[in-house]
Amino acid sequence: MTSLKEAFSKEKTFVAFTVAGDPNIDKSIEYTVALANAGADVIELGIPFSDPIADGPVIQKAGLRAFDAGIDTDKIFDMVSRIREQTDVPLVFLSYLNKLYDYGYEEFFTECENRGVSGVVIPDLPFEERGEVDEQATAHNVSIIPLVAPTSGDRVQKIVEDSTGFIYLVSSLGITGVRDNNQMAGDLSETVAKIREYTDTPVAVGFGIHTPEQVTEMNRIADGAIIGSGIVKLIEADPDNATDSIEEYVRNIKA
Repeated sequence: MTSLKEAFSKEKTFVAFTVAGDPNIDKSIEYTVALANAGADVIELGIPFSDPIADGPVIQKAGLRAFDAGIDTDKIFDMVSRIREQTDVPLVFLSYLNKLYDYGYEEFFTECENRGVSGVVIPDLPFEERGEVDEQATAHNVSIIPLVAPTSGDRVQKIVEDSTGFIYLVSSLGITGVRDNNQMAGDLSETVAKIREYTDTPVAVGFGIHTPEQVTEMNRIADGAIIGSGIVKLIEADPDNATDSIEEYVRNIKA
């Protein structure tokens, strides 16, 4: 299995997001492998949640499709095992804290280690509460991927100084979804420079990014870019036959 460190050792890293179980388990596995085959360096699997505070309508609808197909956390771990049979691309989860709490922290991170999940992004976990999961995650070699927002301000040092894996820099205020460049927050390069005062952990920029031009700009600023809604929309448009469009989209981004 490729590590996150290896994935971010490349000149620039592309992190691709999809919702686990959308539109169903078999197709979700197929589309995740398609992301890897087309060149995604890291894949972020969203664990569907009933009240996703950071997710826009595209990802919310994908979560509902996954729920309709019967997805749950155990089935997502089984999905990961099947994905691992076909690719060694690093996998990270995006999950709200309630899903981990409900599963049991020790059990969750044990499964992550056993199945080959390298990290977890937890949008509703404040830095001040990270100790709730840090010990179990560290014991099982799983990175808690910190999020730095446009409003993080003086908290940046505390958020990033002990980070591993990578740092998720939120490019814009609000929820996920495609945006124009003029909707991106402030001067991201200043935020990246501030982050780099305290850590050499790689920085990937996400939220609203969906075009090759935006990826080029984010790569100029940071170590990589994260795309979610742009990929999930392709699945929404053709749930049963999205492989070709996903691969074409990823190849264009990588190029």
